[in-house]
Amino acid sequence: MTPLFSRSGTGRKGLVTLICGALAAGGLAAAGVATLEPGAASASSHREAPLISGTPQYDNTDLYAFVSPDKPDTTTIVANWIPFEEPAGGPNFYTFADDAQYDIHIDNNGDAQGELLFRYTFKTHVKNKNTFLYNTGAVKSLDDPNLNITQTYDIDLVKLHNQKVVSKTRLADNVPVAPSDVGKASMPDYAKLRSQAVYKTAGGAATFAGQADDPFFADLRVFDLLYGGNLSEVGRDTLKGYNVNTIALQVPNDLIRESSKQPIVGIWSTTQRRNAQGYYEQVSRLGNPLVNEVVNPQKDKDKFNASQPWYDAQFLKNVTNPELPKLIESIYKIKAPAEPRNDLVDVFLKGVKGLNQPPYVKPSEELRLNTSIKPSMHPKRLGVLDGDNAGFPNGRRLTDDVIDASLQVVEGELVGSKNDLGDAVDKNDKGFEKYFPYVAEPTEGSRGALAKGTSGNADVRSQLGDALQPAGSSSGGSGNTMLIAASAASGAAGILLIGTAFAWWRRRMQRPY
Repeated sequence: MTPLFSRSGTGRKGLVTLICGALAAGGLAAAGVATLEPGAASASSHREAPLISGTPQYDNTDLYAFVSPDKPDTTTIVANWIPFEEPAGGPNFYTFADDAQYDIHIDNNGDAQGELLFRYTFKTHVKNKNTFLYNTGAVKSLDDPNLNITQTYDIDLVKLHNQKVVSKTRLADNVPVAPSDVGKASMPDYAKLRSQAVYKTAGGAATFAGQADDPFFADLRVFDLLYGGNLSEVGRDTLKGYNVNTIALQVPNDLIRESSKQPIVGIWSTTQRRNAQGYYEQVSRLGNPLVNEVVNPQKDKDKFNASQPWYDAQFLKNVTNPELPKLIESIYKIKAPAEPRNDLVDVFLKGVKGLNQPPYVKPSEELRLNTSIKPSMHPKRLGVLDGDNAGFPNGRRLTDDVIDASLQVVEGELVGSKNDLGDAVDKNDKGFEKYFPYVAEPTEGSRGALAKGTSGNADVRSQLGDALQPAGSSSGGSGNTMLIAASAASGAAGILLIGTAFAWWRRRMQRPY
């Protein structure tokens, strides 16, 4: 298939273009999202709606779907949860919720309803409840006794017709989850742990669940009224160094598509949480990137997270009359394209005609992928906009720059307003893997500078003031150590005294008068 769109070059032309790109990119980066459609907790949706921002275990952050580059007869789906995981955020590190259903939906005929549903459910296991530790020693395997907190999961494949269950098949039982990467001392060979968490099911599918580097790259300071209102804030990947919890699923193309003659599938992910009555309620939803983040207004964000694609007509005005281009115009005087924005509806709610638009499509917010398009040997970050039909918005690869691509479309690339807008963040801070699950390993909790006076080979791994010195050091050793020990004892005594006084006060307060 010849490229739908092509351009001679993707580089920015001159300083002015770079500045406009950066600013619009940021502002429009989100705008790119607007290009998507009704609000959905969609890709790149980090803390995108009021309710879900307070429950990160259930919060979809991004969704990716692409024909597997090393196995083109399969499709890989990557769905992420729990935004902004601080790598050193222990002792309670990051787990999937036990009371949730993490679902991946497949619409293989364009009717905005799911015909297939892959459901992941998790269970947490604790070996020793009498310790505060996530791991009690170095962890060398997923079944290591030192790994105190572990998780396992099951996968069910549910086939549906008009939203009624036709069949349910258990694809996997008790598959181990890759743990959070606590650090070098706790997990000296994390790559080995990850490899042990890749599980192959019957029928040629593969699955992975565990922590990974957040693959979404963008400058989120756009929310400071579009990069500070004067582009003083631009060009930094604000997701660098943060992790997410990832579910990756690789399945044969023939399993998810309707037929070889109708190879286009629509994909979205959701989270359902069990309520106090024991019923499951949908609390998060994600398809295309940035939709619920910057397309939907506050009044629709929670509603969108609880809605289904076949009801997306209620959010249509958010797409045809997007807020973001008007905001950019008001701040940076870049004229917003004329409304209604039917170009956004055609590309993001239906799919690109002749590329990833299924016949008889019902407009809805789904990530649409043509599984018959072969992977690119040299992927271009702007995907279809740069003549690479294997990229966004035909699915979404990990390397696709959805901020720049969406931004350019939202600012009128398809209706005559050619532009090279972008947020000056063109790639992820960590390289992606060549094989399943493709996502980069998580940033470890022990990252950062070593203690003063130590080196990577030193046997001193921490420092209290200047007291602890590398092995063999002669400066201030025992004296400073004694001083710290005395200080620690004094501190403990002070805490004990405060605790005793507090207990006495409680007894006085509880005494009847």
